[in-house]
Amino acid sequence: MELANHRVMVNGGAEEMESETSVEEPLREHRLYPSHPAGLVKKRAYVFDGNGNFYHKDWDLADLYQKEKHHWEAAESQRVNEFSWYHVELPKGNQKLSQSAQDLIGVLCPPLKLQDILSLVSNGPFCAHVDGALVFRVNSPGPPSSDFTFRIAARVTENSVITVSLGRVPRLGFSRMGESLLSEIPSVERSPQNRGQQQEGSGIVIKEHVLEFLLTMNHSEEADNPVPRSVSNLVVHIIDTHVDQLQDIVTKLEMELDSVELDLDKGGYELKKQMLDDRRFPKLHINLQRLLQVIAHGEQVYLRVKEKCSSKRWFANEDINSLEELIGRLRRLKENVGFIANRVTAIQAGLDSWQSEQINKKLYYLSFLSIIFLPLSIITGVFGMNVGGVPWTGQNIPELNDGFRNVMLICVAMLLLILLCFIFPALYTRIAASWQNNRALGRSWSLNKKSFLRRATRIADQERGGYLRI
Repeated sequence: MELANHRVMVNGGAEEMESETSVEEPLREHRLYPSHPAGLVKKRAYVFDGNGNFYHKDWDLADLYQKEKHHWEAAESQRVNEFSWYHVELPKGNQKLSQSAQDLIGVLCPPLKLQDILSLVSNGPFCAHVDGALVFRVNSPGPPSSDFTFRIAARVTENSVITVSLGRVPRLGFSRMGESLLSEIPSVERSPQNRGQQQEGSGIVIKEHVLEFLLTMNHSEEADNPVPRSVSNLVVHIIDTHVDQLQDIVTKLEMELDSVELDLDKGGYELKKQMLDDRRFPKLHINLQRLLQVIAHGEQVYLRVKEKCSSKRWFANEDINSLEELIGRLRRLKENVGFIANRVTAIQAGLDSWQSEQINKKLYYLSFLSIIFLPLSIITGVFGMNVGGVPWTGQNIPELNDGFRNVMLICVAMLLLILLCFIFPALYTRIAASWQNNRALGRSWSLNKKSFLRRATRIADQERGGYLRI
């Protein structure tokens, strides 16, 4: 993603680390598939000492089983808590699923076997023990180039974790705080000439869209990650980053919908027509269904991971509780995606209603024109017939020179009659309203007049009675 590219431009050390971990191993003689150019499949390896420290290590996965055996012997004698993490990042592109499997075969074999590779790269949810290791995956079957296709798989043993992701997962890796953008005091660059982050004096200049990207993220950068002290902490961290990635997508969708609703309120005919022509909201609805599928698969898989890990002696109880909290987050996230889908449906329904209104207006105008010209075409058709007996159609009779004028007068009279039929309801409504208003005013005046006369008569009677008493 763009933030990672900016961070690598600033921190030369991070760039060197990426270049070292993205180089593929030499070809083995027994490999059956062709290799790809170096850099398409990125690899990273870490070793943790169990005391809150981590180190970058070489890609020595081929000797993993032997090192795990030596680790067991050292652990029995010295109680060593070291464990390793190997991560493979598959490129996002229009490649087949079999091509991804070939990439993993070239990177993870040996020590992994074909059944391990298939359990990591296949589509759909999965959680089971394969060759003595716990393997789980949440792989959606969508196109790899889509932003709504997520794939994360892990193979967990007591002393090592192997993970495979499609594209970069934010905050999944680890880096030093001194190499992070978060440890600097940046200034925002709004000029379109400068790209990325540039070092000016003692500060760092970032572009405005990078700052907006940081605001849409539900988490901080890699350098702010707590370093795991056990394999169970690492498993929780991997699942947590996957949930955060889904949360970032949902947050971005909510912000986009808010801006679209504002644009629709302010926009006019061209904007609404463009959205309908691009089929923007039907496509977004399909992507939301893919996102819902990934969230449902994650909820199903992580629940089984919690059940299987609860029986492991090396999986801490605190991490079991953390898994339960992450499953609850997925459930709430699924509800939020459902609300977003309802908003998209409502917006699309509003656009469909607007399109229907536009069609009805056009049909009304067309009907109005047809009503006007249909009688005129009938009149002209009658007087254009080549038969005898039609009045004013004699060409050589001097008394009939005004036939054309008479036909035009008939057409004008017919047109006025049609227009009067359209105008008459409005005129009738106005005349009826004015007549009712005048009637109401007259009635109120008569009532006021009667009440005035009664009051005057009463006053006169009172005065007359007073005179008589005197």
